[in-house]
Amino acid sequence: MDAVITYVNGLDPVWQKEYASAVGGDILQKRFRDWGTLPYLLRGIRRHMPYINNVYLVVSGESQVPEWVKDSDMKVVLHREIIPGEYLPTFNCNTIELFLHRIPGIDGQFLNFNDDMFPVRDSRPEDFFRDGKPVTGFSRNLVAGNLFKIMARNTDRKVREALGMPSSAFFIRPQHTVYPMLKSACQEVHDIMARQIRESISPVREEYNLLHYVFLDYLYYRGQAIDQRHSNKHFSLAAASAGKIAAFLKDPYTDFVCINDVQMSDERYKSTKKVLLEAFESRFF
Repeated sequence: MDAVITYVNGLDPVWQKEYASAVGGDILQKRFRDWGTLPYLLRGIRRHMPYINNVYLVVSGESQVPEWVKDSDMKVVLHREIIPGEYLPTFNCNTIELFLHRIPGIDGQFLNFNDDMFPVRDSRPEDFFRDGKPVTGFSRNLVAGNLFKIMARNTDRKVREALGMPSSAFFIRPQHTVYPMLKSACQEVHDIMARQIRESISPVREEYNLLHYVFLDYLYYRGQAIDQRHSNKHFSLAAASAGKIAAFLKDPYTDFVCINDVQMSDERYKSTKKVLLEAFESRFF
């Protein structure tokens, strides 16, 4: 299987100019800030996931490719290679992740990594795919209390509608970790839900967006996904200190960790970044 990493460096002046021209307004730092941890994500894949063949890095343009990537074995994919031109430029990860299956030559089974998700212990192929089915945990939710959950609810409702299922007050949501994806299922969903996907696309996040959960929700309701949670620890920098995360990286007790950014002062960002990079370097020297 292959791995796909979606990445953005919000400090890139070329990207900033495109954003200002297409969107305007202030850039939401927590969504686009670069923590310098991408090398450790690649090292984690190569050390703990030897069954991964190709690693694809999906970026908006050439200026987004870190210099060190040229000397790595990552394959760079530009948005224009996979996303229809009428949807570009886009600064919306929801739009980008709807088209990852169009990466030329990608394996029929692939894993979708956000750039804040890191392998920190060994895992196995069967942790993600078993009997041709993706494996991931699903939670059943009633309240959509923030934008992300509103989009998850919208995604669930659109899938149920497309499958001719009755409406429900509850909605499912795949576990927020590395996502196992089937290329064939992605294309099938695009064929069946072409209108819904087209109407959901926007250059920045909106409530009516479809998340890439659309593919896993579809398989779940078809009985073609295995509901089993992954070994994953989630940290939000709103609640966890840099020291606490560094201690975890020194002695991790799950296979994967996700470290979510939040709005913070420049001073805290710099001090937190220093601690995390030192911890990652110690882990993946």
